[in-house]
Amino acid sequence: MTQLRIPAVYMRGGTSKGVFFRKDDLPADPAERDALLLRVMGSPDPYGKQIDGMGGATSSTSKVVLLSRSTRADSDVDYLFGQVAIDAPLIDWSGNCGNLSAAVGPFALTEGLVDAPRLAGDTVATVRIWQANLGKRILAHVPLRDGIVVEDGDFELDGVTFPAAEVKLEFLDPGASEEGGDGLAGGMFPTGRRVDALTTTDGTFDATLINAGNPTVFVDARALGLDGTEMQGPFNANDALLARCERLRAKAAVAMGIARTEDEATRLRQHVPKLVFVASPQGYTTSRGVAVAASSIDVLARAISMGKLHHAMMGTGAIAIAVAANIPGTVLHRLLDPARLAANGGALRFGHPSGTLRVAASATQAADGQWSVEKVAMSRSARRLMEGFVRVPAPQSLAVPAQ
Repeated sequence: MTQLRIPAVYMRGGTSKGVFFRKDDLPADPAERDALLLRVMGSPDPYGKQIDGMGGATSSTSKVVLLSRSTRADSDVDYLFGQVAIDAPLIDWSGNCGNLSAAVGPFALTEGLVDAPRLAGDTVATVRIWQANLGKRILAHVPLRDGIVVEDGDFELDGVTFPAAEVKLEFLDPGASEEGGDGLAGGMFPTGRRVDALTTTDGTFDATLINAGNPTVFVDARALGLDGTEMQGPFNANDALLARCERLRAKAAVAMGIARTEDEATRLRQHVPKLVFVASPQGYTTSRGVAVAASSIDVLARAISMGKLHHAMMGTGAIAIAVAANIPGTVLHRLLDPARLAANGGALRFGHPSGTLRVAASATQAADGQWSVEKVAMSRSARRLMEGFVRVPAPQSLAVPAQ
């Protein structure tokens, strides 16, 4: 069997993993490109394992990243993210991965897409990233030593077993209307309201529909019959609960203008919007067996990603949490202590299945009542796991199955 040999790097970014490519090494035609990438990842796989590809059979490990030098004056590198479905012939290009955003800067510097400052000793390089899916800007502050990206360090991130070097990220103006992105939704609150009543066959739910990081839907865990301490195993084994969550997510996708119908949202827009359910603090035990005290967090948050409960929290979910937390009237803000939030300068710590995470945002309201957020800051880590070439069967076997 003739196989193609394509340069690629397998990287961890935050609590996700993905296959990174230079965009110019892939077909220019989107259909040919997607067929190739599906085969790289081993999708669609009716067994749900992606055994014959690079995918890891979870939403956190079935991802691709395409990078190129940017032609924009305000950016160094263009970053296009694809969420690859596991059991369907679909790559969803409608959103971003906040976790893999942490690996973009290190990849760009190491691959020469951005010139690293050749200074002796420890320095930090700021890589200006254009997030092409959403039309947003990200600043990645990447540690260097003698001009080489540093990956080892003592920064610990819940959901990642080993410590590594800290990569500080700033997501600029995450709630603004999109500029040249591929997504369909625009504006921080696409419906013009901070709370919408969404009605499905399961009832009516108060929900905050917000564009920040990725389009996200916030709902009170109690409305779904949950308490916010749920873990992956039991949750993902409950088909009725997953279906209930998907009906609500699909309804929100239509309300946000991301899909025309709920069926379209379920079939073709699986990556966004994300559904996040939140609850007041209470103690729980993480997936690693570590006890989290209620007093150590401001709120509980759990996220649904590609139809399953996420093992930690997507980076873009953390952005949305930071933004929604700082805007009065949202479903999330209702659960917080405003005085404590103000005392912490808009920063909060939330509990997720793998542990806790601190995020910070500063929201301001203009005279016309519109809210804006200058940036959301958080830290992640990244590491190059493998580099070289991926092998893919020759093009004649790459036709995408009919949907």
